[in-house]
Amino acid sequence: MVAVMKTPAGEARRPRPGGAQSPGAVKEVSSVANPVVKEIAGLALAKNRKASGRFIAEGLKLVADGVDAGWAIDTLVYAAAAGAQPLVQRLAATCHARGGRVLSVTDAVLAKISRRDNPQTVIGIFHQRLTAPETIRPTAEDVWVALEQVRDPGNLGTIVRTADAVGAAGVILIGATVDPFSPEAVRATMGSIFHVALAKASAPAFATLAGRWPGRIVGTHLAAPTDYRSEDYTGPVLLVMGGEQAGLSPAVADLCGALVRIPMTGRADSLNLAVATGVMLFEIARDRLRGDG
Repeated sequence: MVAVMKTPAGEARRPRPGGAQSPGAVKEVSSVANPVVKEIAGLALAKNRKASGRFIAEGLKLVADGVDAGWAIDTLVYAAAAGAQPLVQRLAATCHARGGRVLSVTDAVLAKISRRDNPQTVIGIFHQRLTAPETIRPTAEDVWVALEQVRDPGNLGTIVRTADAVGAAGVILIGATVDPFSPEAVRATMGSIFHVALAKASAPAFATLAGRWPGRIVGTHLAAPTDYRSEDYTGPVLLVMGGEQAGLSPAVADLCGALVRIPMTGRADSLNLAVATGVMLFEIARDRLRGDG
């Protein structure tokens, strides 16, 4: 029988001779006061995510997507009752092999980490990954989306998911935007955050990128004269979308080679940002998405 030692903070560990933790050991954590629990729960705050370079992904599928995509996982947390699942065991083994830690925890600890009444049974802590704007070199078929001052995490997550659905290469965040690694944004991507490149750019850095862009730069604008269905989307395409409130700023609009609008006949004066971006992306990718294989 394997001995289990309890620490004052409620953390259990299976020891190896000499007192050191054996490779592949699973730490059992039952106290919400455990320092590791507090550390992980603190990633709900943007300042802690920025300082540590890590973020939370909640849910078995989401965590498996990140691990299978090769993202660096720092910690795997799972409910004790889920430990016997084959997929959880595989994720734990992979996490250990990559130098991460694995925690088997109580429901109370899961609730503390996720801050939700009905938390997922598996949570992963991953290292953030961002693409530097100056390293973006689009190929002829690439589509990138640039979002100016997007503020809603649900919108951002949905746009990342939609970009993934049409095979877009990445999403660029211009200026002050919501954190793409916030729990709400990550959850809204449904795993696509692990498959779509993300970049952050200041206004000057984006202007530099736009100045060397080798293809079409298309922005949406309510006052644009051109119907979005009439535009030429020969690649590589950079689709530029404005924020939820003000739309494109004049400075960013001036960087676009073409401005288009999405016609509307009802009483609504605008579309939700994620919906409008989805409409544009599927139009841009229309030929490649034809159902002929």
